[in-house]
Order: sequence, then structure tokens, then C-alpha cells
Amino acid sequence: MFGRKSIITVLTTSMLLSAGVVYAQTTNAANAQSVTAFDNKIIKKISADNMYNTIKYLSAVPREAGTEGEVRGVEYIESQFKSLGLETRRIPFPIYDYKTNSQLAEVDGVNLNGRAFSGSGSGNVTAELVNVGKATTGEVTDAVAGKIALVARGDIAFVDKVKNVFAKGAVGVLMYNNASGAFTGQANGELPAVGITREQGLNLVEKLKNGPVTATLNVDIQKIEKTSFVVEAKLKPNKNKDTGQIVTIGSHHDSVPNGPGANDDASGVSAVLELARIFVNTPIDTEVRFLTFGSEERGMVGSSFYVSQLPQSDIDRMVAHFQMDMIGGAEAGEDHPLGGLIMYTIDGQKNLVTDLGASATSRLYDVAIPYGQLGRSDHQPFHDVGIPSALFIHSPVEPQYHKPTDTIDHISKEKLQQATSTVGAAAYQIIRPDTPALERAHVAPATVNYDYENRPVD
Repeated sequence: MFGRKSIITVLTTSMLLSAGVVYAQTTNAANAQSVTAFDNKIIKKISADNMYNTIKYLSAVPREAGTEGEVRGVEYIESQFKSLGLETRRIPFPIYDYKTNSQLAEVDGVNLNGRAFSGSGSGNVTAELVNVGKATTGEVTDAVAGKIALVARGDIAFVDKVKNVFAKGAVGVLMYNNASGAFTGQANGELPAVGITREQGLNLVEKLKNGPVTATLNVDIQKIEKTSFVVEAKLKPNKNKDTGQIVTIGSHHDSVPNGPGANDDASGVSAVLELARIFVNTPIDTEVRFLTFGSEERGMVGSSFYVSQLPQSDIDRMVAHFQMDMIGGAEAGEDHPLGGLIMYTIDGQKNLVTDLGASATSRLYDVAIPYGQLGRSDHQPFHDVGIPSALFIHSPVEPQYHKPTDTIDHISKEKLQQATSTVGAAAYQIIRPDTPALERAHVAPATVNYDYENRPVD
């Protein structure tokens, strides 16, 4: 693990990562000006107008994975990377649509009118129901073997919940919502999976306290293969100044079905393209990979595929992954500082990315943005293979989330500028030629703390 070890060793010495303390702007005036000068190499070049125009183009047509709308978006993203002279490739991967021919969920003979998951397995099973909470790895025990798992929505992706109970021998999944109304989730065909309402689920939780409950799931699903894409663009440093390390900056380019997806996540794509435009003309000593993922809305399928096909030698050299999702929502964030910008990690722990992100906002905006714990986006697969990763997002999300009203007129240029500047300045701390050596006098800063927030995203 040459790449990751080499940078973390240096940054731990100078940034006190293990203590959760990061560097912001020094109180020494000369040093303060130097730090600002380095940041300004990036942030002064960022154009919110460029990003706004990208969002306008991408959100003109829904970009659901596996559709012509996604292809249109991918072609645009690919052309922008190529126009910058970047080594660009479009990486296809299979996805699956599912036609529901029949679906039934019964408990003790009562029809719950549930909805089969997209990607549910087919089958007709009757078995005892067992409550497994949110079906995180630690919650699911061998007691679910041969039974139908009653699962609460939340914390981890639908596909991971289904995988966890399947791994322990469950024969079906009955998942209840964490909000009002019925819903459908995403699975990978392992076993029959049906969604029900929150009220129904909580009633079953109580019913199970009084003794065994029998459930029946009868699902007939037709599987249809389609193609989605990852777009990758590589920016290589000068060979004479190459640290051998890799930093990745990503977003997802797909939208929900029939959704314009202006904020979710054409906004993130616009920032990735804008940072690519800037870094192309900026001296660096570290390879940067700019990535946009398809099929995030299906459960991080594109990013999971991308990481799975990486050679181990690349993974070993990857030192940080910055993920941007929904960074332009004018009505997101409520009254939280800096428009509600927050960094989410998978394990709820600080890491190199959050340290650099908090440091950047402290220097740029006199606010050390907080961090929290959340999956549900494309930082998950990078974290899973040991790469320090975080999601940058405004939270709570705006009312237009996953709706046809997620359009360009709800985008804030100010928020685009702030989030992109934050990620750009944070990433530049790694890739600029005079790092990693932050203890050098002309860039040595002072310390700043940043806090954990248990802030729901929606």
C-alpha cells in the first residue's frame, strides 16, 4: 500500500489526523497570505456560470440509467473531458430492469398490498417472520435462516439489507418504510423482496412480541438487461514530480425516472467538470481521476462496478475520494451554516478527506463544516476497499428531492461556488507540488476543530 501509506504518514504528522484536528488559516499574517494564495489558484478560477450551464444542459432530459437520456448525458460529459485533453473512457456495465407480473405479501392471511422491489427475486414462500431491525451486518443473526426477514428502511442501501439477510439464509424480505406511504426499493434478485408502509411494519414489530407470525411472499419478476456507464478521465502529473498517488473526484450522472435531476446530481457533475477544467492548467504532482457514475439511483451500482474492476495496484495508490452529490439546491440545508454543507462518511469517523474539507471551509469561509454518518451515495464502494472517502452535500435536502420539480430554477449559484471551492481547495492540498509537506514554514497553518452532527439528510 505504497500510495496511501506515504501520504497519510506525512499528513498525520502535520495535521494530527488521529486527534481529529486539522489545519486552517494560521494567525501569522505572512502564512495566512500564503495559504490564501494557494487556495486562490483554484477558487478564483471556478465559474458558477459554467456549472449552471452544464446543469441546464443535463437537466433538459431525464437521465435514468439505461436510457437514451443517460447516453445523452454521458456523451456530453465525455466530450467535455476530451476537450480538455484528458485520457477519457466510457466504461459500460450491465444493469437490469424488472417487469412485475405478479406480487403478493400476506401476513396471517391478510393481504398487505405491498410492492415488489425492483430486482426482487421471483418465488412463492411461506415462512415465519423475524424482525431484524435495519438489517445492518451486526443486527442480522443466524436466527433468520429459513425465515422471512422483517426489515426497517434506513441507514444502509436496500441492496445491502437484502444481501445481509440473504447471507444468513433468509428466504424472503418484507421491508417497511421510514416515512408515510408505500414504497419500493432495489434488490439484486437474491430472494423475493416486498415493500410495505411504515404503519404496517411497526404493527408487525408489535405483533411479533406476542408470538410467531407467518408471512407469505409470492413474486413473479421478469429480468431485462440494459447498459449503464461510468465516465473516467485521468489527469496525469509531470513524470518528474509524480508521487505515485491517486486522488479521485466523483459524482453520479443518472437521475431518477422521469426526473430532470438538476440538483441530483447534475450539480455534482458540473463541479467535477469544472474542477477538471481548472486542474488541467494547474501544476500537480498527483494523478487525479474525474469520475461520473451511472446507476447511483439503483444503489451505487456504477461506483461499485468501477471499484470492483480496478486493479489492486490502483486501489493501493488511491489516497482520497471526494464525492459530490446535490451541491446546488437553493432550498436545501435549512438554517445550517454555509447553506447546510456537510461531509458524510460511511463509518461516522473523521478521515483525511473530512479533515481537508473542514480545513478548506475554515480558511475560505471562517466556518469549519461538520461531518456525520451516511451511506446512500458513491463514496461507499471506495470506503469499503479502505480509501478515505466522504460525501459533500447540503443537508437536509430540498423539497424537490427525487421529484419532477428538481429543475434548474431551484439551483443556487452561490452554493455551487461554495461546495466546489471547498472540494477544490481540499483536493489541491494533496495534489499541489509542494505537498505532502505541510509542515513547511511557508504553508504551515494553525489548528481548527470540527464537530460531528447527527443530521438526517431527508
